This record gives sequence, C-alpha cells and structure tokens, in this order.
Amino acid sequence: MSARNILVTGGAGYIGSHTCKALAARGYTPVTLDTLVNGHEWAVKWGPLVVGDIADRALLDEVFATYRPEGVIHFAAYCYVGESVEDPGKYYANNVAGTLTLLEAMRDHKVVPIVFSSSCAVYGAARIVPITEDHPQWPVNPYGWSKFMVERMLEDFGRAHGTRHCALRYFNAAGADPDGQIGEAHDPESHLIPLVLQAAREPDSPVTVFGTDYDTPDGTCIRDYIHVCDLAEAHILALGHLAGNPSLAVNLGTGTGNSVREIIEAACAVTGKPIEPKIGPRRPGDPPRLVADRTLAGKILGWQPKYTDIRETIRHAWTWMNR
Repeated sequence: MSARNILVTGGAGYIGSHTCKALAARGYTPVTLDTLVNGHEWAVKWGPLVVGDIADRALLDEVFATYRPEGVIHFAAYCYVGESVEDPGKYYANNVAGTLTLLEAMRDHKVVPIVFSSSCAVYGAARIVPITEDHPQWPVNPYGWSKFMVERMLEDFGRAHGTRHCALRYFNAAGADPDGQIGEAHDPESHLIPLVLQAAREPDSPVTVFGTDYDTPDGTCIRDYIHVCDLAEAHILALGHLAGNPSLAVNLGTGTGNSVREIIEAACAVTGKPIEPKIGPRRPGDPPRLVADRTLAGKILGWQPKYTDIRETIRHAWTWMNR
C-alpha cells in the first residue's frame, strides 16, 4: 500500500471529511475509520472507508497491518455538551477509553504521529479573553473533561513510548467546502449557524437565542467561528510539523468573536431573508465570551485562517444547505 496513507478516525464526519479532502490535495491517501453513527458514507470521497469502532482492537490491528499509515488524525468522538451531562458514561467510554485502545494499537504497530481533535472546552469558563494555551484548564462538562483526559494520555504516551502528538483546540467550527462537495449535516443539529440558516428557510422553525442579558455589547454570547477548511488546513500543517518536531497543543480560532445577534444579522444579509429568533433563558454553563488567541498556531505551524469574514463562512454554509 501507499506509504502516504493517513488513518483518519471519524473521517466521515463534518471536520474529518473536510480534512480528508485537504489530505488528498496534498498527495496523501486518507483511510477513514468511522462507525457512521454520526458520520456519513457520502462524505467519504478521497480514500477507502472502513466501517468500525476505535474501541475494536482486532479491527485496529487489521487496519494498521493492511494500510500501514504513516500517521493518525483522530476525530472520532461524541461531541454534544448537553448529552455528555446527561450520559457521561457514553462520553468517557468512547472519547477516553476508545482513544486509549487507539493509542495502544499505535504503540504496538509503531505508528506516529497523531493529530488530535481537541476543543476549547478543555479551558472551561474563560477567565481571560482572548484565551491563550496557558489559560488554566478546568472543564465544566464531561465532554470537555473527555478532551482534557485524552490530552493527558497523549502526554503520558509521549513520555513512555515516544508518541508525538499535536492537540488542536478548536473554537467554533463553521462553514462548508467552497466547492460544495461536503458540508455540515448533524442530527440533531446543535451549531448556531446551520440553525439560523434553517430558520431562514423555514420561518415556522425559528432559532432560539439563549440569553440576551450577558455582559457583551448586544447582550448575547460571543463566540469565535473558524471556517472548517481553515481547520482542515491546520491538521495538514500539524502533521508536517510532527515529522521532526516535539509535541504541542495550540488553539485554532480567528482571534475575533461574533455575537449571536451578529450571526443572525449576517445570515439575513447572506440569505436575503428575515430571521426572527425566539428569545429564551440562558443555558447553564454558557460563558459570555470564548475567543481564541491564535498567535501560537501562527508562530509554530505557520497557520493563518483564510476565511475571516463571517459572511463568507455563512455563504458557504448556505450554498451547501441549498444543495
């Protein structure tokens, strides 16, 4: 098999599929391992698909023996914050124990490096904004703790077995492939931009704004929305960095934030449709602002987001939704 194979766990998902496209454009063959519980077979277009679970050690042994990947990009995880609070066992079993099985298989097959899909949820409630990588880490939900625990495991495997890793702490992934080949399709959908665009298409299904009394200019929460293609690019750069450099963890965001109201206004401009949201109470655990300091990713990986205009990001998502 090609020596340029990269195992992409969760490669049939939203960010994973965009990263597979970016890998293929750089001459790699992405080998997707996905249960298809949340991923989609139609999103796997640039390499083989193996349907299965990262917790299945026998399957991992077979995949490593067959494809002999030169690295792993690890997306496979459950990622609904609310669900993680209601069913923490599901998150610790898959996100943490499943990753342990993957790391042990990598160790035994002598596969390095690994690029890990982490999250700004490892920081918990932001004390200082923009958030730098040395911000205290104290997650506020089991999803965040599962990402935190995997980062600790990666460090321990690095010390014990020489596993090199890059943990990419995403802020809010958004947008879609500008070519329209792939995009966001969650069920249930929990991300703000597709929910707002759904409300533009279906006025009978309005989007809910959770809280309008935050200490922000317009009273609604501010988040850092990073285009999914910029995230994909960062994974390629991280893979290249790990070829001869030490492990690291970096934030991935634009470095600027948009409020919920600003997202709705931008979506109105892009779609040309009125969007009248419902106003709801605050959700527990929602911090007023989450914005990345992206300096380190630029300095170490040479990464700069290409899509910094939120309207362009929303336009890509809208085009995808209408296809």
